[in-house]
Amino acid sequence: MADITVQNLTKYYGDKLILSDITFDVQSGEKIAILGANGAGKTTLLHILAGRLDYDSGIVSIGDGRTVGMIDQMPSYPEHTTVEDVLKTAFKDAHVIEAQMKELEYKMSLEPENEDLLRRYGICQQKLDAMGGYNRDFEIDKVCNGLDIPKERRIQPFNQLSGGEKTRINLARIILEQTDILLLDEPTNHLDMDAVRWLGDYLENYAGTIVTVSHDRYFLDQCCERIIEVSDHKIEFYAGSYSFYAVERERRYEQKMREHENQMAEMKRLEAVSRIMHEHGTEHLAKRAASIDKRIARMKVTDRPKKNKRMNVSFGDPNYETEEVLKVKNITKSYNNRVILQNVTFNVRNGERVAILGDNGAGKTTLLKILLGEEIADDGTIKKGVGLRPAYLPQQVKFENENRNLIDTLIYDKNVTMQTARNRLGAFQFSGEDQLKIVNKLSGGEKSRLRLCELMYDPLNMLILDEPTNHLDLMSREWIEEAVEAFTGTLLFVSHDRYFVERFATRVIYLENGKYIDFSGSYADFLNYRERLKASEPVIKKQEKKEKPKPKGGTKNISKRLNVLEREITNLENEQTKLDELINKSAADANKLMELLNQKEELEMNLLEKMEEWEKLSEELES
Repeated sequence: MADITVQNLTKYYGDKLILSDITFDVQSGEKIAILGANGAGKTTLLHILAGRLDYDSGIVSIGDGRTVGMIDQMPSYPEHTTVEDVLKTAFKDAHVIEAQMKELEYKMSLEPENEDLLRRYGICQQKLDAMGGYNRDFEIDKVCNGLDIPKERRIQPFNQLSGGEKTRINLARIILEQTDILLLDEPTNHLDMDAVRWLGDYLENYAGTIVTVSHDRYFLDQCCERIIEVSDHKIEFYAGSYSFYAVERERRYEQKMREHENQMAEMKRLEAVSRIMHEHGTEHLAKRAASIDKRIARMKVTDRPKKNKRMNVSFGDPNYETEEVLKVKNITKSYNNRVILQNVTFNVRNGERVAILGDNGAGKTTLLKILLGEEIADDGTIKKGVGLRPAYLPQQVKFENENRNLIDTLIYDKNVTMQTARNRLGAFQFSGEDQLKIVNKLSGGEKSRLRLCELMYDPLNMLILDEPTNHLDLMSREWIEEAVEAFTGTLLFVSHDRYFVERFATRVIYLENGKYIDFSGSYADFLNYRERLKASEPVIKKQEKKEKPKPKGGTKNISKRLNVLEREITNLENEQTKLDELINKSAADANKLMELLNQKEELEMNLLEKMEEWEKLSEELES
């Protein structure tokens, strides 16, 4: 039976049609991505599947007994609720079972011979074990480590976190709930590249059903096996990952175009034949012409398929020949006694395309702002090449007057004629009625494209970008990438979009814990370099913290002990499963049941000790 069934679904917002008569099934264990332009109805469809949004007609059903979790569903919590408290709500059903067990323990102490109480207690233990109730702390630590949620953040009040941090905590909570069906709306937003990679690995091995809306192309390739594209109120299916979809979509376009052109050619041929026959004027030919006219009237010509035009622009100053455009020396910056950047030094050569990468909070945007003069470094110097004219594209683009339309914006901002404004807008895929849109009605991607359009004819020679593809749909990302590809100068950018980084970076500056790595090469080469670097790292010898002396033999012995512990934990968990089976079979034998419950309690204590030792050694190995 399918986990999700949708039949003839139609949805309006007022008079505006969003989805029209769509039908599809999602089988158990499938991993599906919903793609489409912003406003096409992707999130609307996801909210309908989650039961959070009504629809006008059709049927939407979830498989019997299947639980659904949605990533953007942010519950409200009391003021002093900590992050740890939020994470533990994932085990709320286990808490209920534990409360029942405590009540049964009290009753059993009053009636030790009551076999019904013993049987009910054994059933509760089985349920708690199946829920993973005994491994809660272990599972929370594992997920928090993967999503880079440090222990100090877990004691903070949830309501004091930023929006991005709340999203990350909520993602961890949903993962810990282990629902049967996972609905994810842009799960990689606010995650750094390492966390995105971890999430992709996790979902790739996730046993349940996944339906996700995402614009991260590497993420889609990693953990999605079928694509549902929403376009013009309808849906189309692609049986493969994003890479397959990108190729197959182009093939289908070419096929539809050939069909359309063949049908049009055939119609024109028949019309020409009919016209010649009518011109000859004989009764016989007139009858044949009438027959052909009827045939033409019955012909169905498919609509000409739509395709987004590619940009054909080139901008930047090709005559700028200064060899070194930027010299950064010993830049240091701290906030509240926390060192963000320490002695960061690098030179940027003309024509280089440099990616500034690192985890959230590593100082990437801070470094950009220092380079732009928006912030002042505590120490260090920055020297710009003679004649350097940089331009900055921030994450959120703002215009001086957003109540103007696009044509007037270019006329006022760049002092050009109306025809020049139209031509420039057309080159950046703003055509027809789009040019009359009011700026404050544009999407984030359209505003970024408009700003690039303004910069196009300036003699700039350095482009600085801060998360240029963040929150953009795939179409907008492709447009921005085409514009950046057309830039002939030096490129310096911050991005969590691996596809964008892979496409443009010829050099990586990686910020981590106040320090940095300066690597020349592609992002894939950089990842290989990092792996080699980690493998060859010597034993860390830090003497500052003497409260935790390291065991002799360094990380090698810790790794060996971790391997031993993992085997022991696995064996204990297998024994636990066997004991549960015996407890279930012995529910009617009070003496045997008590003996087995005592064994299980000892085993669980042993398992808990092993897990605590594993956790401490894992932390020690990481440090």
